[in-house]
Amino acid sequence: MVYILVPNHISSKHRQGSVLRRPQSSRRPPVRLQSELNMNLKGWIELDGVRLSPADVERMLKEGPEPLKRCGGEFLLTWDDCTARDAFGIMPGPVPPGAVCCGGRAVARIAPDPPSCTLEEAIITAVDLRSDEGVVAFSGGVDSGLIAGLADLPCVAVGIEGSHDIIWATKAALMMKLDLEVVTPTEEEVVEALARVVRVIPDPANPVEASIATTLFFVAARARELGHTRILAGQGADELFGGYARYLSSPDLAAELERDVVDHKRQRARDQAVAALHGTYFSMPYLDIRVVRAAQAIPSGEKVCGGGAKTPPPGGRRTSYPR
Repeated sequence: MVYILVPNHISSKHRQGSVLRRPQSSRRPPVRLQSELNMNLKGWIELDGVRLSPADVERMLKEGPEPLKRCGGEFLLTWDDCTARDAFGIMPGPVPPGAVCCGGRAVARIAPDPPSCTLEEAIITAVDLRSDEGVVAFSGGVDSGLIAGLADLPCVAVGIEGSHDIIWATKAALMMKLDLEVVTPTEEEVVEALARVVRVIPDPANPVEASIATTLFFVAARARELGHTRILAGQGADELFGGYARYLSSPDLAAELERDVVDHKRQRARDQAVAALHGTYFSMPYLDIRVVRAAQAIPSGEKVCGGGAKTPPPGGRRTSYPR
């Protein structure tokens, strides 16, 4: 049993129906922010577990780019003739992940080094840092469910009317008392969305990639309709915690897990390209440096259990999560 803290109601509607909106006081400004330093921040920045305001970032930059080296978050930051991007490259940008470039040359490398912590502490911190605004992409599974329960944000689920995906997501949300928005696109809307996503994803000829991208298209669209730019998602958990069924028969589990973690860069590019169509971005708590470090400290053999069931990552508060 995993324990998490959950919100207290659910609303299931078609994406074009009426919606439950959070009070205006709980909303944050858009993620693109400009300042007197000619600074533009897309995303968010933190230092040692504290999320920095735009004013905090501007004051830090007056000392030069060096202080950025210790910063975490998910961001693309530009000021004057400089550009900086978060260490894992969660936020798309014109410079490599973790790079700080000024005048066309690298001047620093972003490498956050927060204090070590347990996996439970890491997940709670990672979600808390990201849950000041946004929605959760919710499937009803362990990964998105844990995020949803900790974040206390509206959730969005996507599926064809009457599909297993929607039935299970709705059932899980009811058990967890989540605020759920259900998007049920028509066949015509799916065809239209597919035509748009194949123009922007890295591997448009791959049917699995195109299918995933199409689902995320509707999540991003609904998030934007609700007035949000950030979408918390469970991406990265399968690779870090051994969630794919094929791991059960892997001849070299450690090597395969490592390859899949590296390959996740391609998946992130796909997801962010789709989100950008609606002016949103995916935020990935499981790819927080704290979570990644804690997960990598677990022996690979302990991440995969028999029978094909993924062992959920620990981390949460004392409200039961449906299994």
